[in-house]
Amino acid sequence: MANYQNASELSKLTLGKSTQYCSEYTADLLQGVPRSLNRDDLSLNQSNLPFVGEDVWYGYELSWLNNKGKPVVAVAEFRFACTSENIVESKSFKLYLNSFNQTRFASIKAVESILIKDLSKIAGAEASVSLFGVDHCPALDIAKNTENCFCIDGEDISIDNYQYDAQLLAGAQDKTQEVQIEEHLVSHLLKSNCLITNQPDWASIYIHYRGKAIDHSALLKYLISFRQHNEFHEQCVERIYCDLQQLCQLDELTVFARYTRRGGLDINPFRSSHIDKAPFARTLRQ
Repeated sequence: MANYQNASELSKLTLGKSTQYCSEYTADLLQGVPRSLNRDDLSLNQSNLPFVGEDVWYGYELSWLNNKGKPVVAVAEFRFACTSENIVESKSFKLYLNSFNQTRFASIKAVESILIKDLSKIAGAEASVSLFGVDHCPALDIAKNTENCFCIDGEDISIDNYQYDAQLLAGAQDKTQEVQIEEHLVSHLLKSNCLITNQPDWASIYIHYRGKAIDHSALLKYLISFRQHNEFHEQCVERIYCDLQQLCQLDELTVFARYTRRGGLDINPFRSSHIDKAPFARTLRQ
């Protein structure tokens, strides 16, 4: 279990506590979680990370009033570089977005500007925000390229462990095999739990690697071992990336998890050895 679960930074969060909803714009509702908490546990150097990438969020419940008091609704895309100082805590993000509900703004650009300012401040790095009409958000079209992935969920395996175990990857490769391969794999069986509330988090996970072949059964057992593991979305993905790189010594690696939405938000962490921007990969689950 991660040794940062009782960190003082987490005890200050509204997550897991009874809260009142505010419908007037309030930037102070946003709360951040230092990425260093998880990365210290993984022995990662903040100034020399072994990956690049970003966290891509989509907001489905964003609304405000125009200058005449008429409601406006939008779908929002938020992008945070994985090098930012903080993760935006998801419950505080939801409360913050709800605070726009009864507030008047002159234009959609005005809303974008405020979101960028507030989110960049809490993340400790420049955030990217794009707002779309509810009938046209290209990033949320069902992806056409997922057929290039091989789904490993059909592996005929027996499971008796649902607690995180990195050593399930220890024998996942034939070390005597010199042939290098490239694979695009997906599993829809990833489930972890919120670090604070224990609520389940469901995801499809995409893994693209180049190196010695990884045994699909061992990889699937490893992913299923997160089923009762408590950690934030972003932290789970970084843990999976680091375990695969450490135990499988891959030449290239990309890990991308698309989590299902909760409270009108979904979180999609993307980590890669060589690609810094997440692709579009939405399926029916998202």
